[in-house]
Amino acid sequence: MTVGAASAATFGSADALRARVGGEPLVSDWLTVDQARVDLFAEATGDHQWIHVDPERARRESPFGGPVAHGFLTLSLIPALLGKTVTIKQRMGVNYGLNRVRFTSPVLVGSQLRAKFAVESVTEVENKGVQAVWNVTLERQGSERPVCVAEFITRHYF
Repeated sequence: MTVGAASAATFGSADALRARVGGEPLVSDWLTVDQARVDLFAEATGDHQWIHVDPERARRESPFGGPVAHGFLTLSLIPALLGKTVTIKQRMGVNYGLNRVRFTSPVLVGSQLRAKFAVESVTEVENKGVQAVWNVTLERQGSERPVCVAEFITRHYF
């Protein structure tokens, strides 16, 4: 069983976060990846490759049958999806990095995505903080294969 976003977890301490290690994944709501989001990402990053920003050409020439989201756009959705799925009552939190990222399937523009977050570990770090490693699986609605898998690392100061 997974816990959906409607019943997302709230963590008010390092111990509460630690208690989630090995538990069932927390699941975000679905998010639509539309062409406007893809275009804004292309503008922000300077990555204007036609498979992302030229829908007509992508329909004609792409092996995917239409435009696809940038892999890094997909990856960049992880913190926002976590923030909508989990509440952490803390003084401060930071994204610390990622491990073992793989883009396992394309995200066609118009796809609905959601993320599953499983807490793998919580360890002490300097300045009375903790570091959490989240196993993240981004799924596309209607597909059995994930679109991205990654270890997402966050730091929290309660």
